[in-house]
Amino acid sequence: MICDCLPGDLKEKKEALGEVLNGDRLVSAPYKLEFQRDKELVSVCDRKLSKQDVARFRSAVRKDYYFQMYYDDLPIWGFIGKVDKEGKDPSDYRYFLYKHIHFDVFYNKDRVIEINVRTDPNALVDLTEDAEVQAEFLYTVKWKETNTPFEKRMDKYSQSSSLPHHLEIHWFSIINSCVTVLLLTGFLATILMRVLKNDFVKYAHDEESAEDQEETGWKYIHGDVFRFPKFKSLFAAALGSGTQLFTLTVFIFILALVGVFYPYNRGALFTALVVIYALTSGIAGYTATSFYCQLEGTNWVRNLLLTGCLFCGPLFLTFCFLNTVAIAYKATAALPFGTIVVIVLIWSLVTSPLLVLGGIAGKNSKAEFQAPVRTTKYPREIPPLPWYRGTIPQMAMAGFLPFSAIYIELYYIFASVWGHRIYTIYSILFIVFIILLIVTAFITVALTYFQLAAEDHEWWWRSFLCGGSTGLFIYAYCLYYYYARSDMSGFMQTSFFFGYMACICYGFFLMLGTVGFRAALLFVRHIYRSIKCE
Repeated sequence: MICDCLPGDLKEKKEALGEVLNGDRLVSAPYKLEFQRDKELVSVCDRKLSKQDVARFRSAVRKDYYFQMYYDDLPIWGFIGKVDKEGKDPSDYRYFLYKHIHFDVFYNKDRVIEINVRTDPNALVDLTEDAEVQAEFLYTVKWKETNTPFEKRMDKYSQSSSLPHHLEIHWFSIINSCVTVLLLTGFLATILMRVLKNDFVKYAHDEESAEDQEETGWKYIHGDVFRFPKFKSLFAAALGSGTQLFTLTVFIFILALVGVFYPYNRGALFTALVVIYALTSGIAGYTATSFYCQLEGTNWVRNLLLTGCLFCGPLFLTFCFLNTVAIAYKATAALPFGTIVVIVLIWSLVTSPLLVLGGIAGKNSKAEFQAPVRTTKYPREIPPLPWYRGTIPQMAMAGFLPFSAIYIELYYIFASVWGHRIYTIYSILFIVFIILLIVTAFITVALTYFQLAAEDHEWWWRSFLCGGSTGLFIYAYCLYYYYARSDMSGFMQTSFFFGYMACICYGFFLMLGTVGFRAALLFVRHIYRSIKCE
């Protein structure tokens, strides 16, 4: 409707960085809503729709297109038309375009409090036939007084995701997650405590009874357990990036819980993500380089470059491809040149210098790797192990439990990011995040123990991969969501969904991998500190 009645003085709104990243390109609408001035059946334009116009509108109505507008920063939306499905056969369906919009605006003194929009079901343009149609588009404005204070005008939008039946599902999700966590942690803690206690007693007894007795189990590999991993530069870079993403997530949660991301604060989340990611890059540089130097790495500059590119590299390549697709489709999701320049400037003037400063601080920290036992000169051979002790089956086991604790909440997050739902219950999301971290840490510790008990000392990469495997499960959930829960279709929607979800899941992989490795490292240090090794 609007695209057929464009005003002569079309004004584009200046967008903030987050709004541009969000794909918002707002322009002035042809409706004039003056404060406290009622209007009745004002004509926007009288237009003859050509056959091509009719076909385009019919296609838009069939696909449930809707308009979204903002008045005094309050969002309003409505469908542009309707499908009359009287006949059983789709060829008998009739398509109509609404031509009369009715605005109800509520005010309190000199402030706009609420705005609703509805379409007149009797003022319709028939689009069923491929024929030229004459249509006059109209609008009506009614102003009504209300007692609602200005401070509470956004509550209406916040409450939509906190309706009782929604909250019940969220609390069911949390109770489900908590039960999973309690059972898992209790089960693992009991087993590990009992087994470790037996191990400690046995090893202490072995030391007293026979000095020359053959050692077995995890004590047997004490000389290899702290042998530094292969590809130590990549390992340190992954830890650095994971630590940065973890810090970013915590900061975003703090802002969300404080109330920065109220509904329809357009682009606030994207702005916060870009700014906080840029400011936390020093953490990535410091963590990666200090750990790399602890692992006796020498080429710390290369390690720093790897850290800078490990997450940003794939993200940049994905963005280049998807932006090209958006430009080809003439979509508003394509970023303008100016915005790309701003992001490049942020990266080169803020992210990179902080990364380098963090790296220099990490190199100069001169921390040594704390290993409670000495590492032997030559590595022991790992005994042949059954197939289920391989990396991939272990990753599948490690990823399933944390994923099962969050999958109910995932649907709501997907529906708000890729659908049109509003997500405002950040406190519940934060609890689910804490549960996710606890389960990831516990399952990684348990699998690391079983790996060491089988005399397999290459636990460094394994603990990282097992911790991060939840990211792969989330990506598998994307496939389910795309085919079973969403109405997405076409190359652009598909590539955007799978492209950006791949980046998000990769970020989760790095972040949870870091959590898993840190938990495993604490555990391994603890058990080897508790026994005497020659």
